[in-house]
Formats: sequence, structure tokens, C-alpha cells
Amino acid sequence: MFQEAIEKVLQFTRPLHSISRTYSGLVLPGSSTFFFVNDNGVAVTCKHVVDMIQNADPINNSYNSFKTERQKLVNDNKYKRNLQGLEMKYHYNADSTVQLKHSFLNSFDRIDAFTCHTHPYLDLAIIEFKGFTKTFYNSHAVFAKDSSNIKQGSSLCRIGFPFPEFNNFRHNPAIDDIEWTQTGNPNSPSFPIDGIVTRFVGDQNGNGISGIEMSTPGLRGQSGGPLFDSNGIVYGMQFATNHLHLGFDMKDVDMIVNGKRQKVSNNPFLHVGICVHAEKIKAFLREKNVGFTEL
Repeated sequence: MFQEAIEKVLQFTRPLHSISRTYSGLVLPGSSTFFFVNDNGVAVTCKHVVDMIQNADPINNSYNSFKTERQKLVNDNKYKRNLQGLEMKYHYNADSTVQLKHSFLNSFDRIDAFTCHTHPYLDLAIIEFKGFTKTFYNSHAVFAKDSSNIKQGSSLCRIGFPFPEFNNFRHNPAIDDIEWTQTGNPNSPSFPIDGIVTRFVGDQNGNGISGIEMSTPGLRGQSGGPLFDSNGIVYGMQFATNHLHLGFDMKDVDMIVNGKRQKVSNNPFLHVGICVHAEKIKAFLREKNVGFTEL
């Protein structure tokens, strides 16, 4: 049903790859999604994705300052205590994120800078990329001109880049920094998930509908990905998943599991994806004087 639509949408939908390092030294890959709305290098994604991007510099600058101070510590019998004091100053524990870097994949030949616009209350943001001379995306989103035909039970699909498989990164101990490499797998596969419209989300300021609830979850990494119909027309953007308690709870129920009797407990939830409505995306693009296409 969505085969051709997915091919269309992937022409303008791209992954954002992230790598982070904890103070204990664990390097973790992560991903999210953004999609282009015109041929001028302008994309939309979630506000929480943009917040993560903008947090990278403060996180990295703080760790660089920490390293500078750590190098000045005298390696004597007071070193351990002084290091602990320095860790307290910077609020570092084993799980603290101390380094964070991002890569916008398959989008441009170069990026000199970008400007972000975040919506005042919706999980929605616009990114205007600058300094490129060539684009590597082949099309742009076409938004529904009339979204009133989407009703409960309508089938729609989302796509993004969960389950990151890229491994083209490393920790460089010589400079104590994480970095992208020219070796390894630089890509992660796209992952679509369809569902039906279950409910609509009202705008918190009383201005109509702000969101579309889907019967299936939006997956981690699909945040910022488009919601589209079988023709590839965009009706929204995935941003969150709610967890609805079903009430079919079981506690210490006797069951046979793998040939053995045991007590089983379960608290089931229904995981439903929430998407920013296309009308809100278009209104924000108009507010920021960003061109887009409707059909």
C-alpha cells in the first residue's frame, strides 16, 4: 500500500546521527529524523531534536574546560581527592554525558552554519542550512492542502531512522575526544511503520487541532519523520509516543512457561504515536516566511 509513497518520501527524508560519550567512557550511537520542505535547504524536525543539537557545544565546551583543569592537577597523594572535587564542580558522575556530536547525513556537500526556529509550545522546529553548494536530497515534502479528509480509521505511515546500525565513530584516546571516522558502516536503514488514525489532539491554546494520534507507536529515532498517505502526501510529523494503560493487569497468575509452572505478572500498555498536524507545520512555516508546497 505504501511502497511507492515510501520511495517518494525517502527522497527528502534524512537521518541525523549522533554520538555521545559518558564520563565513564561509554560511547553510544543515536539517531533522529528530519525532512526537507523546499529546495532551499530548509527542513523541519522536532523541537527536542534541535534542543539536543544546540546542547552539543555547551556539553563539549564544559568537558574541554574540565580536561584543562584536570591536566593542572598534581599527580601526588592528593590527586584522587582533588579529582573528585573537580568532578563535583562540573557535576560529573559515571553516567554524565560529557561529549556529544552530530552528523546530518546525505544532505549537502558542506554545511557552514544553520539557523533554528523553535515553535513556542509545539514539539516542532525549522532548520535553515547555510553555506552549501550542492544538495543531496532529490525532492521535498508536499503537504496536504486540505487535511479534513483525514478521519478516524484513515491509514497513514511514518518513516524514520530508528535502530541505528552506523559504527563509523570512535574515541580517540590521544586527544580524549569522540570523532567520526572514514571506516565502518556510515548508514542506518530507514524503518516505516503504518497505522490508523485513532484520535486527534486539541491545541493547548484552543486553536483547533494540533496533533494526530496513531494506533501504532512512533519508534525512537523516528522523531522528526513525516506522516504521509499512500500517495506520499505529508499530513504531519512524528514527535512522541504515549503509553495508554489497558487495565488488563495480571498478578501472580499460574501459567505453564517452557514446560514449567510459574507465576506471571503483567501490566499491559498500548503505545500510540503522536504527530504534529500538518496545519500547524504549515502555519509555522508561513510565520517564518519559509516556502513549501501543497497539493
